[in-house]
Amino acid sequence: MKDAIRKPNFFVVGAAKAGTTSLYYYLNQHPEIYLSPLKEPNFFSTDINPELFSDTYRKNNQLDYKKYFSVKPLNKLQLSFVREEEYYNLLFEDAKEEKIIGECSTSYLFSNEAAGNIFEYNPKAKILITIRNPIERAYSHYLMALRYGYTSLNFNEAINKDINAIKKGWGISELFIELGQYSQQISRYYEVFGKENVLVLLFEELKNNLEGSLGKTFEFLNVKGYTVKNSEVQNSAKVPRFRTLNKFFVHSGIKNLSTKMLPSGSKEKLKSALYKNAGKMEMKKEDRDFLLRIFETEIKETSVLINKDLSSWTK
Repeated sequence: MKDAIRKPNFFVVGAAKAGTTSLYYYLNQHPEIYLSPLKEPNFFSTDINPELFSDTYRKNNQLDYKKYFSVKPLNKLQLSFVREEEYYNLLFEDAKEEKIIGECSTSYLFSNEAAGNIFEYNPKAKILITIRNPIERAYSHYLMALRYGYTSLNFNEAINKDINAIKKGWGISELFIELGQYSQQISRYYEVFGKENVLVLLFEELKNNLEGSLGKTFEFLNVKGYTVKNSEVQNSAKVPRFRTLNKFFVHSGIKNLSTKMLPSGSKEKLKSALYKNAGKMEMKKEDRDFLLRIFETEIKETSVLINKDLSSWTK
């Protein structure tokens, strides 16, 4: 008789572009932790409707669930929106004796309903939140939007277009500003789970003191200390060499098709041809100052809420 599938008891809930992909990679190396092969199933964000997604967002994230779940073991994928509980449970069927079973969906921090849904599903769950200077987060988000063909505008133009968008929402608009408004989002998890069951890590802590951050996380999860074997940064920013061509590849569906059809070696060659590292693309001072005016009060409120000095975010 097949063993019952174990429920996840650990959720990394965001924020987007605040190190969750690297954290997923590091935590997944721990022998006492099992994480879903689909990093972001987004199952509990029930107020996010995939039917309203923009064509571009849908083409980047569409998944044939019947086909995906028919191949075992399940392939590792970044993101989709699983809406059937039967499929969601299958993401954890390979968990064995691991103490911690979890997943990492960045929409859960933004979603108004995810915290309550997770609590109803497993009230004993542990919650990990990573946050980043919202100004830097917005710029990193913009670089990702360039890569995936969601925009071909300059940063200032993209920010202003998104601020003034009539239709807003996850997968509908970019939410450059909204995804960095952490205080209310974190408060939801504090209120639902209690502060003792929520750990907030700063992106800067992960970047500058990975060993210490992971040690704090393992202690929070009550698992043994562990040194990860590979601590390379995952999902580093890359931007298209040719914005118009990249937008065509995405909108036509060619990019998504090539990701599924090409062998790994060919995919890497295609990526090198289409994208370059974003290391030298820096935010203009006037854009930074503009965002600081938007986020300054929010940063102070978040600092008080999580009891951490965030004054460096305003400099």
